Amino acid sequence: MITPDSRIAKARTLVHMCTRDEWEAARHTGERRAPSMETEGFIHLSAPGQVHLPANRLFAGSEDLVLLWLDPDRLGAPVVWEPGVPTDPAAMLFPHLYGPIPLVAVVGVTDYRPGPDGRFPEISDD
Repeated sequence: MITPDSRIAKARTLVHMCTRDEWEAARHTGERRAPSMETEGFIHLSAPGQVHLPANRLFAGSEDLVLLWLDPDRLGAPVVWEPGVPTDPAAMLFPHLYGPIPLVAVVGVTDYRPGPDGRFPEISDD
């Protein structure tokens, strides 16, 4: 198993980015199952200090994103830190959850909107 580098190893919480509609659907079903569960076998998570990277790369201009703040101890499925770019073993490591996100693991939900420059800001868990 790959472990996180020291910069992100101190993350007390993990975050999952989704749309508000996806979050509302999860609240009704009792868990969040991202499309990546079917296509990749896991759900993409981030440490708080790195979530802006996939947000800016994949969701530029989105105004309806929320961050699900997760207690790693309540996830109930393995979290594996793996390269964000699978073909590059030196790539930044991101947490991947090999199962759905149970609602009990969600300890907070916040809107995540881009700044005036259109880019999503870096955040912390402090």
